[in-house]
Amino acid sequence: MATKPVLWESPSEKMKLKSLLLRYYPPGIMLEYEKSGKLKTKSIDLLDLSPSTDVNALVEEIQKAEPLITASRSDQVKLLVQRLQDKLTQHSSHQFYLFKILRAHILPLTNVALNKSGSCFITGSYDRTCKLWDTASGEELHTLEGHRNVVYAIAFNNPYGDKIATGSFDKTCKLWSVETGKCYHTFRGHTAEIVCLSFNPQSTVVATGSMDTTAKLWDIQNGEEVFTLTGHSAEIISLSFNTSGNRIITGSFDHTVTVWDAETGRKVYILIGHCAEISSALFNWDCSLILTGSMDKTCMLWDATNGKCMITLTGHNDEILDSCFDYTGKLIATASADGTARVFSAATRKCITKLEGHEGEISKISFNPQGTRLLTGSSDKTARLWDAQTGQCLQVLEGHTDEIFSCAFNYSGNIIITGSKDNTCRIWR
Repeated sequence: MATKPVLWESPSEKMKLKSLLLRYYPPGIMLEYEKSGKLKTKSIDLLDLSPSTDVNALVEEIQKAEPLITASRSDQVKLLVQRLQDKLTQHSSHQFYLFKILRAHILPLTNVALNKSGSCFITGSYDRTCKLWDTASGEELHTLEGHRNVVYAIAFNNPYGDKIATGSFDKTCKLWSVETGKCYHTFRGHTAEIVCLSFNPQSTVVATGSMDTTAKLWDIQNGEEVFTLTGHSAEIISLSFNTSGNRIITGSFDHTVTVWDAETGRKVYILIGHCAEISSALFNWDCSLILTGSMDKTCMLWDATNGKCMITLTGHNDEILDSCFDYTGKLIATASADGTARVFSAATRKCITKLEGHEGEISKISFNPQGTRLLTGSSDKTARLWDAQTGQCLQVLEGHTDEIFSCAFNYSGNIIITGSKDNTCRIWR
């Protein structure tokens, strides 16, 4: 009896491209495709894209590497890459002006945070509330009331922006609706103040870090505790997820940083090397590197695949108060109590430039989404905008009458928010 021939389908025959979407920062193209009847997504990361990249050559490379991008799609992909290139230079010469001053709370502010677009922002305060504001009108949209002590850590579930998490000195975290201002869940279980929190990128869990030396992961849907991360011997003051959401990193006053598996709650690595409290700990975009900053005046760069220290970044002569990667993970910035900031290349690990000009410690630093500018906030009552390559100060944002503890860009890089101990928020655009 004859056997039927078996027809092997190649992967590209099984997969059908449905649509192409742009991701501006860091540059990439998202592919929506159908495979065996299911809709899936994948991304082509273009982290090396620059305004001078040869688009035709790049698209040829993409086609060779990605079977979903067929010849018939090449013109469309070229247009998308050109749009990404245009975005890299957008807002690069933007001059910021004071747009609004908001006296948000009667008691001191603790933190401010923007949603992805910058259309609204939140403020936390010693008055036990978090307030949601409309950026354009300066109107208060909701007061989130219910905590019994200082509201210290606050966050939107960006990129979605439909939920807010608040962490309080009352040892609880609350989850709120942006639309209605109603509280969905109160997460109880910590035995001391909650001082840091973060949503995972998929917005399915929120993680909280506490003075009780533990971090906890909470399920957003059912309000239940998923895991407790135990192992630190002192307060956890920094906590963040990697881009894919499968790892979480905690920094502690015990001088160590721990990397955890976010799906099982197990310890993956303990990063030991700093000799004082940790001030910041985070992954780069492609999850290959971890950057930690410490009160020991250094930052350390770690290989995220094996937990080994690759280099110690030195040069500051006082505590590191903040550190960050740019969106692509190519640049590192450090901010110090010595009043200066530095920019390092992640590849060569050399210092590219020093940012000098503040007259007090710099407690916050961040890149604009394009990676061309740096924003710093200082105890000298100013925020400054710098050229990330040359270190030149481009603008001083003046007007606050006390130290600035928070400053941030929105996703497009054309709105800045600053929060100060003078109890005001300023919107610059």
